This record gives sequence, C-alpha cells and structure tokens, in this order.
Amino acid sequence: MSKVNIKPLADRVLIAPLPAETKTASGLYIPDSAQEKQQRGTVVAVGSGKKDEPLTVKVGDTVLYGKFSGTEIKFEGADYIIMREDDILAII
Repeated sequence: MSKVNIKPLADRVLIAPLPAETKTASGLYIPDSAQEKQQRGTVVAVGSGKKDEPLTVKVGDTVLYGKFSGTEIKFEGADYIIMREDDILAII
C-alpha cells in the first residue's frame, strides 16, 4: 500500500475499497455488468478524532461499511472512499 497525501479531518476515514468479486464460491465467473459494489476496504488514512472521542480504527484495518456510505473520490488515479467513522459497521 502506497503512502497517500490525503489527511482526513476530525472523525473521517479514508478507505481503499477492495476489488469486486469476479468469481463465485462454486467457480463461476461473474461478468462486469453483474458485479456488486464492494462493501469491504482497507483503511489508508484516519483523522485526529473529535474532542474526547478517539478513533477506533487505525491505518491497515480491513473494515465493512454500508453500501451507500461515504463519498467516492479519485486521487492520483486510485479510487477511495472517505466517510465518517460512524458509517463503518465492523473491523474484520
């Protein structure tokens, strides 16, 4: 994972989404048009947190988030999602 020059503010977290599944458990390949949006990703950068509320996640954690959570951004050719820590459902 390369170093990113984005520093999220307050309780925001920058996530690099994992690639979509291209193959089912039984071995069938999923075409691009049928692939679902990934709901897992790796934390790339974290903000400093709010006053009296430190962040739970840290850089390198793999997390689950809601399907429509956060804002998708493209930075230096890579796709990221920036969201509040409250939108993260779990650490895997």
